[in-house]
Amino acid sequence: MFRALTGRIEKRRQFRRRWQQDARLMIERHGRLSYYEAQRLAARSRSQGDRSGFWHWAKVAAEVARLSPVAEMDMKVVQTIADEEMQEHRNF
Repeated sequence: MFRALTGRIEKRRQFRRRWQQDARLMIERHGRLSYYEAQRLAARSRSQGDRSGFWHWAKVAAEVARLSPVAEMDMKVVQTIADEEMQEHRNF
């Protein structure tokens, strides 16, 4: 039982490291717009029915918010991004 628990904890640590790594790359590439880009990827995954992709990019967006003091985070912009991604997916 202890092995199962430690294995689960290690897996969660790996997920968190991956979110942090992707968040740092996003900040490096997109600067102030990194939060929006992560939200765009989350919305795209959601519109395509990719549940794990959605959760990954949503967590990356949260990490961007935590790590970057300059990232813009206007919820109206995030809603517009989500609407655009959903509309684009409907057009296929």
